[in-house]
Amino acid sequence: MANVQTSVADAWPALPYAEWQPTLDTLHMWTQIVGKVKLELTPFLNDWWNVTFVLTAHGMTTSLIPAGHRSFQVDFDFIDHQLAIHVSDGTARSLPLVARPVSEFYREFMSHLDALGVEVKINTRPVEVEDGIRFEEDDEHASYDPLYVNRWWRILLGVSRVLERYRDSFQGKSSPVQFWWGSFDLATTRYSGRLAPPRHWPSRWMALSAQQEQALAGFWPGNKRLLEPAFVAYTYPEPVGCRTAALHPDAAYFHPELAEFILPYERAREAADPDEAILDFYRRTFEIGATLAGWDVEALERPHPTDAPPA
Repeated sequence: MANVQTSVADAWPALPYAEWQPTLDTLHMWTQIVGKVKLELTPFLNDWWNVTFVLTAHGMTTSLIPAGHRSFQVDFDFIDHQLAIHVSDGTARSLPLVARPVSEFYREFMSHLDALGVEVKINTRPVEVEDGIRFEEDDEHASYDPLYVNRWWRILLGVSRVLERYRDSFQGKSSPVQFWWGSFDLATTRYSGRLAPPRHWPSRWMALSAQQEQALAGFWPGNKRLLEPAFVAYTYPEPVGCRTAALHPDAAYFHPELAEFILPYERAREAADPDEAILDFYRRTFEIGATLAGWDVEALERPHPTDAPPA
């Protein structure tokens, strides 16, 4: 069997925000439709881990969702550009991922669930977006460029690879590497083991996800407040001093409006070794935030193991 090596350029392809924004906005809504089905049918798991998607060798999946005495899963295929619904009784339905309005995708997807005997009603108002249009009324977002979708997904694979290395040294509670369809980011979160100070949140779901001190590391494809894809990190609650801390790589900075550390994707992919530059960013920003917040870093994180593969 041939040993096919992926080049750095293939692993970290260009993803200009302006060129793929229409597709991004449409795909974001499609994932929210599927994600809200999982939200309705799965029991709550701390910090909403029950609603997230995980990456696969062809795209991403909801993983198993209970439906009475059966289970099903929904798979996005970003190579062949199909969405498939597989039920544990052997039945299945699929639909092509092609340019179409969100309203049309919503009707077809929900009709497939109904035909498979999966009974579910969702709140059709999008979350974590400004001026969201209800899914059944959204004829505005109707783009799908398979080239850019595939590039975005390949970037997520690279981010996941780096985040798994980042997770390796942490001995406290940490999340899996998860895709959050609400904010459309891939991330992992570390926890200090202490409760966060109480504060008022505008919604219950926000309050439930912010009960513990935490430090996030992940990747975000951008939106109207950050017009480029970027690697992101933050510590919550935000400790005093993190906004002025010395960062590396040199391209990293603190974004005051987002209240997050940012490493622009384009600057990272230009590095001699993008994986190492990204990993350095995650480790440095965690060190800054956790130290300033008074986490017991020595107890939570062992020295970084050797990252080189075994001989």
